[in-house]
Amino acid sequence: MFVSENLDVNSAGHLTIGGADTVELAKEYGTPLYVMDEQLIRDNLRRFHDSMNKYYDGKGEVHFAGKAFSCMEMCRIVADEGDGLDAVSIGELYTAFKAGFPMEKVGFHGNNKTDEELRFAVEHGVGHIIVDNISELQRLEKIAGDSGVRPNIMFRIKPGIDAHTHDFVKTGQIDSKFGFALETGEAFEAVKEAVSCENVNLYGLHCHIGSQIFDIAPFEEAARVMLGFISEIREKLGYEIEGLNLGGGFGIRYTEKDDPSPFETYLEKVSDVVKSECSRLGIKLPKMFIEPGRSIVASAGITLYTVGARKEIPNIRTYISIDGGMADSPRYILYGSEYDAIVANKADQDKTEKVTIAGRCCESGDLIGENMKLQHAESGDIIAVCATGAYNYSMSSNYNRLQKPAVVFVNNGASRIAVKRESLDDIIRNDI
Repeated sequence: MFVSENLDVNSAGHLTIGGADTVELAKEYGTPLYVMDEQLIRDNLRRFHDSMNKYYDGKGEVHFAGKAFSCMEMCRIVADEGDGLDAVSIGELYTAFKAGFPMEKVGFHGNNKTDEELRFAVEHGVGHIIVDNISELQRLEKIAGDSGVRPNIMFRIKPGIDAHTHDFVKTGQIDSKFGFALETGEAFEAVKEAVSCENVNLYGLHCHIGSQIFDIAPFEEAARVMLGFISEIREKLGYEIEGLNLGGGFGIRYTEKDDPSPFETYLEKVSDVVKSECSRLGIKLPKMFIEPGRSIVASAGITLYTVGARKEIPNIRTYISIDGGMADSPRYILYGSEYDAIVANKADQDKTEKVTIAGRCCESGDLIGENMKLQHAESGDIIAVCATGAYNYSMSSNYNRLQKPAVVFVNNGASRIAVKRESLDDIIRNDI
């Protein structure tokens, strides 16, 4: 009935998430409102690290990709589950640090890290820095030398894998702003230079082939390519690579037509490939890292809105206008991403209409979705947009000087604020 397993309908006919009545949440906290189910987040983290233990003998780490959803409370949950964190900016690093996250379990990404960011990572003991280009390696070598700390690094590699996904979120092919290319010899030359560096330790290699990928085969092929490169490094340079980070990008169910593979199947198949290839190539089994983000939090989150206007254009379409939009849910205007939606106070009723859910921003493209199946919606109804836990809060903006919504965590029916709703004073806080 629902795209996410944590959604249900109570005796009042209202949609619930994690046992909490969404209509009551909207009354208590206001809308727009991000709602995150803590227990499902924890369950998803456990599915990944339990699978790592089962299929890869525990010789790996799960690093939550913070870009999907980063706040201090999320960092605390990830730390409490014993997992690591993937950060992509000084802001994400600082959030983790202030939340008390163990920085030795953080990997730091980015295709254009600043000197300030690199110094912060080195000085705060980040576990490994994923180096994206030669100039970054050279700057990091100097920064590390000045600090007297020898950080572990990984190189981000483009394995040349077509992940069969949206062009904007394919990052493993040669024409990408991320990483070193294998085909041109760029990656091997970078490894040669890193091996000769005195102030950094080349610990591992990293790749990421894209996002929202349903097919496991590209992940298997990426592992083969990366292990072949590790073998080449050992044969030609006599250098042993210790770690292999295979990134993230695992698809989730946004609508009924989506059919992702279970997380456990991915880890089982990729672990088999890594083990067999290491045996075939005669190289030691590397420590494996994976970086799930969307697959941890997307289905755990919903966004609640209050319906304002209903505008029917005969023989054209019906617009249902809400009190949020592209400022808090930007993925439709960016990618054309599809969602499922429910009238939360009529969740026990059939979806009898096809509507366009329109946001409140002064942009004609500010939509949540078009031709969406929905219960009959009128002014004052509460609409829940499902599977919005990833890349909505983290990509939200103050466009049109709108205040960013609050983030509420629910757990077994109880709720608590994790991020306060912005005030009008927050909007002008940095104005002079």
